[in-house]
Amino acid sequence: MHYSVNIRTVIQQSMAKKRTVSYEEARERNMEENKKKIEALNLLHLSFAIQKPQAPKTPPLIKHRRPKVDVTVTPTRRSPRLSSLPEASHQRKIQFEQVSHNVMDIPRRTIQVSSDRSYLINRPSISYEARECALRKAEEIESRLDPIFPCFVRSMLHSHVTKGFWFGIPKQFCTSYLPKFDCTVILVDENGDEFDMKYFADRTAFSGGWQGFAVAHKLIDGDACVFQLIKPTTMKVYIIRAIDNGSN
Repeated sequence: MHYSVNIRTVIQQSMAKKRTVSYEEARERNMEENKKKIEALNLLHLSFAIQKPQAPKTPPLIKHRRPKVDVTVTPTRRSPRLSSLPEASHQRKIQFEQVSHNVMDIPRRTIQVSSDRSYLINRPSISYEARECALRKAEEIESRLDPIFPCFVRSMLHSHVTKGFWFGIPKQFCTSYLPKFDCTVILVDENGDEFDMKYFADRTAFSGGWQGFAVAHKLIDGDACVFQLIKPTTMKVYIIRAIDNGSN
């Protein structure tokens, strides 16, 4: 009985070993067949190509040309006397340049600019009528000046004479008569005193020096000024006060 159990066990182990060997052989055969199929279809090279990262292609830069814009300059506000006259001609510019070299060829009179702005504390309140009256009188003075020398009229604003002290000049006037670069422009008052202004060509305005001129002449909001270009970088200034009682 004991021997029969051992024989049975040996037989079972032998059969299990045969099944294991046959499974391994079948597995090896399947792997060989799959390998041949992969080589025949070239799948191995394709898998390597997929795994290898490719640098993204950058699209070529496209230069966009900006369309040309037709810029039209809007004419600035002109006085009634000048609104009906044609623009300054080339001949007039030449005549102005010739005459301007002979005007005010005298030693400069510069004064010490005061920084006292106490007059602004008690400045009067200027009405609209007083402002318009001063502007009309300035335009009357402009009409009596020599037309050879270009001029323009400005009514003083809060930003001109109180805070900021940034004085903008009509762009059309700057384009026609003033230099195309930053420079020093001299303002001459009616007493012959001179004040140096820092002129910014790209912004068509006075900045440095204008505060000293405004404070020295106690300009207030509503006053009007006539600026007459007597030299390429020199202006004569006529001041008209805006006073409500009509005693300008």
